[in-house]
Amino acid sequence: MNNTAPLRHFAVVGNPVKHSRSPAIHQQFGRQTGISLQYGLLESPLDEFKRTVTDFFSSGGWGLNVTVPFKEEAFELCGDKLSDRARLAGAVNTLWMQDGTLRGCNTDGVGLLADITRLGIHVQDKRVLLVGAGGAAKGVLFPLLDAGCQTLHIVNRNAARAHDLGKHTAEHLPHYASRLSSGGLDQAQGEWDIVINATSSSLAGEAPALAGVTYAQGALAYDMMYGPQPTPFMDQALRAGAQLVSDGLGMLVEQAAEAFLIWNGVRPQTGPVLSALRATMQEG
Repeated sequence: MNNTAPLRHFAVVGNPVKHSRSPAIHQQFGRQTGISLQYGLLESPLDEFKRTVTDFFSSGGWGLNVTVPFKEEAFELCGDKLSDRARLAGAVNTLWMQDGTLRGCNTDGVGLLADITRLGIHVQDKRVLLVGAGGAAKGVLFPLLDAGCQTLHIVNRNAARAHDLGKHTAEHLPHYASRLSSGGLDQAQGEWDIVINATSSSLAGEAPALAGVTYAQGALAYDMMYGPQPTPFMDQALRAGAQLVSDGLGMLVEQAAEAFLIWNGVRPQTGPVLSALRATMQEG
């Protein structure tokens, strides 16, 4: 490690953040790339996010990861200084200063696609079912469409939210509108190549109600949530015929690598970090 370089300060900001794996991930990235850094947990009061961000960068901070419930507020803080991915998602999970101005990006979709590719699945020409219409779903819609999926159907327990998200996406990306559809959870019918759970149902020990869903040969079921054991959604998908299931730990590492690239100009290797993180989780 280059000990003569100034220490770069990063953090994840949210409420709560004590459970975050981000410090461990970025510290490994730093050791791997020889970048001297310190990465902390920054829990912001719910009504003081702007002040928390301002204070962090005023004190010399290099970059912030943003987690719930502040991704939409981070989007608003950046004004028009947004990446295309963030603008289309309506949410920001990565902040940094450039030329004295706060900038924002959303690396969730890039992280998801990179992890799906690691699993040996290619999105191009695939039928994709996206379960959920919240911030997690918003962050991955554009990258999935841009990767060339054949169709993308958004379903949500509240059908109106799914329709709103589909309409918002079609308005901003009219050339993809023909591939998009939306509906309620009870309309999640038919056969799919990739089913992505973008809800937090697994955190409550539940799986979304997908009784009408079947899996094509070689299909992938992907849960954005993660844990030491397979999630309820993963178990449900295996029983329903999915050939491959995965949780979202790889997505977490991949989106972090994209943020690291934005901040430091170098992309770290994610494989060793993912393996170490998985082993740590399984050891309890």
